[in-house]
Amino acid sequence: MTTRERAYARANNQRAAQFVELWIVAQPHEIAAMVQVASASGRLVFASAPTAMGGDDTRQRRYLRLRTT
Repeated sequence: MTTRERAYARANNQRAAQFVELWIVAQPHEIAAMVQVASASGRLVFASAPTAMGGDDTRQRRYLRLRTT
């Protein structure tokens, strides 16, 4: 691996380490509380639209991207 390749790999790892990506499965009011706290703390980068789990399951699924720093 060349010096340039190592520097590029290190920069990519540092960018990737700045975020945590989560799939949250919970009741709608629990997800709303999580999103509210993440937003208030300034860590929320992206939240997907809620998706029903299907069937008679009342839970929802959401994708969250949060800042780690």
